Amino acid sequence: MKNKLLILIILALLSPTLWAQLTLEQCRQRALRANHGLKVAEEKVAETGALEKAALWQMLPKLSANGTYMWMDKSVNLLSDEQKERLRNIGNEVQGDINDYVRQELASLPLGGDAIGNWVAAILSGMPLAEGLNNFGSEVVQSLETDTRNVAVGMLTLTQPLYMGGKLRSMYRTAGLMHSLSAVEYDKKREETLIAVDEAYWQVVSVQHKKELAGQYAALLHTFDENVQAMVAAEVATKGDQTKVRVKLNEAQMNLTKATNGLALAKMLLAQRCGMPLDTVFEVEGLAGTSRNTINSIISINPAGNGLDSVFQRRSEMKMLRIGDSVAYEGIRMARAMLLPNVAFTGGYLMTTPNLFDGFHNSLGGTLMAGVVVNIPIVHPGALYSLKAAKHRRQEVAYQMAEAQEMIELQVNKLSYELELAYKKLSQAESHLANAEENLKLADESFKAGMASSSDLMAAQTAWLQAKGEVLDAGIEIEMGTLYLNQALGK
Repeated sequence: MKNKLLILIILALLSPTLWAQLTLEQCRQRALRANHGLKVAEEKVAETGALEKAALWQMLPKLSANGTYMWMDKSVNLLSDEQKERLRNIGNEVQGDINDYVRQELASLPLGGDAIGNWVAAILSGMPLAEGLNNFGSEVVQSLETDTRNVAVGMLTLTQPLYMGGKLRSMYRTAGLMHSLSAVEYDKKREETLIAVDEAYWQVVSVQHKKELAGQYAALLHTFDENVQAMVAAEVATKGDQTKVRVKLNEAQMNLTKATNGLALAKMLLAQRCGMPLDTVFEVEGLAGTSRNTINSIISINPAGNGLDSVFQRRSEMKMLRIGDSVAYEGIRMARAMLLPNVAFTGGYLMTTPNLFDGFHNSLGGTLMAGVVVNIPIVHPGALYSLKAAKHRRQEVAYQMAEAQEMIELQVNKLSYELELAYKKLSQAESHLANAEENLKLADESFKAGMASSSDLMAAQTAWLQAKGEVLDAGIEIEMGTLYLNQALGK
């Protein structure tokens, strides 16, 4: 028992994938989930949504931190070696200048001026003035030693645009328009996916019905062949009659084989568009009874084109062109912003070591900063030409919109006429089928009564087959015509 169960499981795994009967709606849902182009369009929507948010943040404050470290072989010297030496001996120089001044002033005394001058100078030399000034000079020299062999700078900066000529707002609006455009492109791709799967579905339905019709015709000829064979045995019909029937039977069987192969290929295409394995075994619903609604119940169009305004609003192509016009307008505004002043506020905190704000001490020091940056364009010929180009671009979009409206009007009227014609074809085909069925019935009765030849009966059978095919083709044409017209109407 276990071995039998195992064998059944293996056979199930090796056999083609089996699905239940699929409806058109089920095929559509599978195609939407499996289509890679639709997934790409969905990612594009998410991408442009993120870019729109990024453009919004361009108008908001930006906070950034920067840091730098630098090593140098030598330190920066604020004093030369000569100035350092003079500062270290400033007390000796001052003391010498005082002594010389005292000697000169006291030398002019009438009695013993030179001796008094030397005596006073000696007294002054004994004072700690020179030593104190020398020490002070050494301290100044030491304090001016920068020790900038290891320099580190850190800065925290806040920047807020105040006025950029409207450029940032235009960038944000453009990003929003691109997000809307990607959403419209997604809808258009979704519509194309549904159209493609509908075409494949109705192709399967058409070939499937034609296969059934070919099978019915082959069965009819097979029965006819058996009857003729019996009639030949009864010497009521000739061998020539039987040969004619068998030639037709062979043709019918060949057509049935072609229809079977065509159905297999059509199902492969539908399976591929639905994201199913190509060897999937499935059936589709047949062609339902065709609606007898006239074309006026689907759309009512004024020949002057007034009724097409709502169509222009719904069509994806027109939506994309309208967004393109808005993008072109924002391009004009951005090009004009290149000729306007730019104003931005900037502030931050600067930290350095050595400390630049406390005598170059080897410690960390900092300060707050704030300011306004202004940029005023003076001569910018490139910006002027960019503005001209943006205006021409918008005019191009206007011409494209006018052309698209003309093409849409032509397409809608053409498809409306074709669908109306398809309904007329169906009515005529059904009338022909009724006549062909009656004619086949009469021909069969006449042949059995010996009043008609086998050629007459086969001609009636061929006419019946052709009439059935015309009804089928007209029904599929109505389904596809309705599909294409709804697409043209933006529904």
